[in-house]
Amino acid sequence: MKIDLKKSLDSYRARVGEFRLLQVPALRYLVLDGQGDPNSDPRYAATLQALYPVAYTLKFASKQELQRDYVVPPLEGLWWAGDMEVFTSARDKSQWEWAMMLLVPDWIGDEMVEAAIEAVRIKGAKTAAGPPARLDDVRLATLEEGLCVQTLHVGSFDDEAPVLEEMHHGFIPDNRLYLTGTHHEVYFSDPRKTAPEKLRTLLRQPVLQSAV
Repeated sequence: MKIDLKKSLDSYRARVGEFRLLQVPALRYLVLDGQGDPNSDPRYAATLQALYPVAYTLKFASKQELQRDYVVPPLEGLWWAGDMEVFTSARDKSQWEWAMMLLVPDWIGDEMVEAAIEAVRIKGAKTAAGPPARLDDVRLATLEEGLCVQTLHVGSFDDEAPVLEEMHHGFIPDNRLYLTGTHHEVYFSDPRKTAPEKLRTLLRQPVLQSAV
């Protein structure tokens, strides 16, 4: 049976209009970092061109070597800026920093990840284009977010600001919490195939409980 992690992991559960408080366990990801507007910076496209071949090579290796098939999890992103208002309110994408990520199932070991990266390198070397430009930058990292608030946003990425405003300046302080860590998004929709008003994006913010 093919495993779909976005259906089996509680950390992928969110509803529109509901701010949910939950504990997110430590999870491992394939990660690539970048900076600037993802709509115009060529490094963003190069990031996806490196992450996905490694993720799919891992999927096929898991099926063949471990007899555990799974759906490649949705793309995720961490987003931040020196002044977070640039991200949450002003939406000045030129100042954004980001890390794009694809979840690695917990039954896959580090050696399999290293082998997948090398397999992508070898396969790419046999083509005219060569290996993905950012392949050497792909890293395996563990993200420990702990206590988080999350919700589901349906609509354009550019329409997230009111939801983030309510989360950051309403729900979080109203529940004696404060922001920590980095804004996290999970993309359940493919923007190449989905109308902007129908995009489904999980919005997550790590928090801590206030002592006062």
